[in-house]
Amino acid sequence: MSATPSSPPEPEPVPAAVQETVRKLVELSPVLTELGRRFAEAGFEAHLVGGSVRDALLAAGAGGAGVPGDLDVTTDARPEQVLELLRGWARSTWNTGIAFGTVGADVHGVRVEITTFRADRYDRESRNPEVAWGDSLVDDLARRDFSVNAMAVSLGPDRTVTDPFGGLGDLLAKRLRTPGPAVESFADDPLRMLRAVRFVAQLGLLPDEEVVAAMTSLAGELARITPERVQAELSKTLLQDSPRAALELFVSTGLADVVLPELPALRMEIDEHHQHKDVYTHSLTVLDQAIALEKADPHGESPDLVLRLAALLHDIGKPATRRHEAGGRVSFHHHEVVGAKLVRKRLTALRYSKEIVEAVARLTFLHLRFHGYGRGEWTDSAVRRYVTDAGDLLPRLHKLVRSDSTTRNKRRAAALSATYDSLEQRIAELAELEDLARVRPDLDGNAIMEILGLPPGREVGEAWRFLKDLRLERGPLEPDEAEAALRAWWAGRAG
Repeated sequence: MSATPSSPPEPEPVPAAVQETVRKLVELSPVLTELGRRFAEAGFEAHLVGGSVRDALLAAGAGGAGVPGDLDVTTDARPEQVLELLRGWARSTWNTGIAFGTVGADVHGVRVEITTFRADRYDRESRNPEVAWGDSLVDDLARRDFSVNAMAVSLGPDRTVTDPFGGLGDLLAKRLRTPGPAVESFADDPLRMLRAVRFVAQLGLLPDEEVVAAMTSLAGELARITPERVQAELSKTLLQDSPRAALELFVSTGLADVVLPELPALRMEIDEHHQHKDVYTHSLTVLDQAIALEKADPHGESPDLVLRLAALLHDIGKPATRRHEAGGRVSFHHHEVVGAKLVRKRLTALRYSKEIVEAVARLTFLHLRFHGYGRGEWTDSAVRRYVTDAGDLLPRLHKLVRSDSTTRNKRRAAALSATYDSLEQRIAELAELEDLARVRPDLDGNAIMEILGLPPGREVGEAWRFLKDLRLERGPLEPDEAEAALRAWWAGRAG
């Protein structure tokens, strides 16, 4: 059964100034103005609704103008009637959501989704509703996820703002509530719990006690949601400016235990330097610092999902590798190896692309390599291997390693930063002499086959790898030097 409205305090009337602001915002959109006229002349209601209204109000509050983003409209017209009203006006229409009452359209380059009033029922076994057409705007708003998304603006001549569940007050108070009882809403569609997490990061809202209690009691229901949908919400959360508070809610309510259990598992692990309450807190701090470095880099990608996943998950191998040492110390030897395997397993289960999975796993595997640098004892060969192993992930690895320093000891933090500065300087100096981004053997496969008299096959690959290792060890060689080394290697191998 669908959620029914709860009994919150009667919402305050929408102030006249807000009504006027929203009217003006709507009238700034020629698409909405014309859409409203077409529907009104045909005898139908049409209302801008949901996130479109919420974001318009936020933009107005921030001194912005215009209706942001794609447009969501609800109407009492049925889908086939909507299609008829759009005919000859919209550039194109699509009906992939028509079974749920949604018609999509491209109107002069603006994407609009128009959905018939609904009064759905849920079977509580999946998140797919039994679609039922509704007759009332308020009933349609009552089935929406949160009060801040349950506001509407008429596109008819009156431009009335409808806010039956106090969404405007919640938006101003930075409060997250459901239109009906939270347990009913989340049992109908558990994905709404992850949307609550996202809205903490995206909008800076704080869920009320009822919402938090419902999320905690129904966390297990998240297992009903497909991995693809979970991944989409998790990614959207991580890509916000400040996701930390949202992730803390994700963990504290038990949602993470269901879909990303490696993250809450870190709460039990004390880091080896005893600088943080636990590795979980350290990981959130690394994420904060990685985001700051990402935003400060004018040449890097931002927001960077790969970097943020790596920052959050780089230490997930620690629980499995914790060892108690003499003197009360704790070690996590080879946690980067275990962590890389766990990253591949979890991100694959969440249906991330192969490219993202491999990039995050490689960053996890490499994030400790720098600590062998000491005070610059690495040979040029070791520096080349560091760069080659990182490949195109090197800029992200730089940010991850720097972010991984969360010590409160200012002297130690400064020393680590200076040491990494020196490594980057050495990389730059070597890069001036050779192309570190494309380290290749000094002889290609054709030359190897000609010199050794080999046909294509496994032995050519072995010879190629030998020459690449030689190139990493000694730097660029003249062709005759490389040939002599290859012949000596081959002779020793044959012997």
